[in-house]
Amino acid sequence: MTPDQRMADEKEDEHKRVNRELIELLSEMRLALPGVQLLFGFLLTVPFASRFSTLDHELRVVYFATFLCTLVAATCLIAPASHHRLRFRARARHKDRMVVTGSHFAIAGNAFLAIAMTGSVYLITSIMFGSVAAGISATTTGLMLAWLWFVFPLVRRHGEGANDEQARPR
Repeated sequence: MTPDQRMADEKEDEHKRVNRELIELLSEMRLALPGVQLLFGFLLTVPFASRFSTLDHELRVVYFATFLCTLVAATCLIAPASHHRLRFRARARHKDRMVVTGSHFAIAGNAFLAIAMTGSVYLITSIMFGSVAAGISATTTGLMLAWLWFVFPLVRRHGEGANDEQARPR
């Protein structure tokens, strides 16, 4: 954080900060939702495809788990907007709780979305190339999503926290 950003943060009062954070959270949800909805819509059509009846039990279980994870992801990612609408014009302390709760829902939604995307990769790859390729593709996908969406940001956050401590005047 630059000194100018630090001064701007200090000048921002609690009410403005909470409103800004809530707007940022809801904007982030707007970015994630179309992808989740597209995946959910795709998964809704799969059982009606002619080849679905030929899937073995394992792939049906993977399909159903993927479908449920997509449902949970969509639910978690939509929850902050619903919460905001129902608590419209809430006092600042209530909005602050909405931001914290919404952030938890966003993280949970992203986790379930990562699982659903990994399951979708496994399902499609298994049908096209077999279970070995599916295992490799799904593992690679899961590791990539875990790194980019969760581990890397937390590592950066931890590193920035250490740098912030060093940068503060004594």
